[in-house]
Amino acid sequence: MNLDAKTIHKIADLARIHIDEKEVETLIPEMNKILSFMEKLNELDTSAVKPLVYMNEATNVWREDVVKQEISTADGLENAAKHTDEFFMVPKIIEK
Repeated sequence: MNLDAKTIHKIADLARIHIDEKEVETLIPEMNKILSFMEKLNELDTSAVKPLVYMNEATNVWREDVVKQEISTADGLENAAKHTDEFFMVPKIIEK
């Protein structure tokens, strides 16, 4: 497939980029090179290649969730502006 100036302008419009007329003449051979390379890639037999999901073979290491008390309730509430013995006190923001 060979590109022409009209196609270059359409691609630029779809990509939402502005190109000058003098740039079009340099873009035509460059984009034709890219398209010819892509056509060569299409000739490769990739039927035995697994689809790539992740870039590496690393797997997730799962662990059990274990509940543990990191800080006490009193320490957690220590810097709160308003609080009761167990809870933070915040202003009501939803009206009925």
